[in-house]
Amino acid sequence: MVKRINQTEVIMKTVWLAVLTGAAAFISCAQNNNKDLKMNTTKTSEKTEATYTGKSDTATLGTGCFWCTEAIFEQLNGVISVTSGYAGGHIANPSYKDVTTGETGHAECVQVVYDPDKISFDELLEVFWQVHDPTTLNRQGADVGTQYRSVIFYHDDEQKQKAEKYKAELDKSGAFDDPIVTTLEPFTKFYKAENYHQEYYELNKNSNPYCSIVIRPKLEKFEKVFKDKLKKQ
Repeated sequence: MVKRINQTEVIMKTVWLAVLTGAAAFISCAQNNNKDLKMNTTKTSEKTEATYTGKSDTATLGTGCFWCTEAIFEQLNGVISVTSGYAGGHIANPSYKDVTTGETGHAECVQVVYDPDKISFDELLEVFWQVHDPTTLNRQGADVGTQYRSVIFYHDDEQKQKAEKYKAELDKSGAFDDPIVTTLEPFTKFYKAENYHQEYYELNKNSNPYCSIVIRPKLEKFEKVFKDKLKKQ
């Protein structure tokens, strides 16, 4: 059974991580040269999803660069698959090059397929609010542009209402010094990103400076705070 979330604990964790995530603000994922990247042609998580036969739900979330977001949500117990991609834009089948112009309206995000008997949408939101800064408009560290906006693409009214509730409660609590600017947008279409973006951190953590300077410290902090929610190794 999914455990009930302690709202005070959520707020305290949020304050703590909001301070920590300000580090490594000078390196951008869009500045990386992709010529030497390792490419994943068959994601482990997608294999898992293909063989999963139980009940599942979907959440679509953007916390800035999707390399970070994917690496974090893949660690959660109850998450079946995480796919990096684009949503919220106005053109079909956008490429990474298209999205990085900031002119397509898409956000870098992840599509999270999860088992609601093991982890709830509320718990995914708890992680969402705490692993990025939801008060910086169209920016996370050195990643700047509408494609890096903080966003929840809700799939139904229940997801919308829960997202609105948490956002309002966190603002009211003063968990952050500035107002939350996370956008709540109706989900329409998700476009899977190019193969080299899938499981990016796992494949490039020892070769790309963005992984070691930005993603790894963020992932280590997340694992300490949410150690009770992680998959068993």
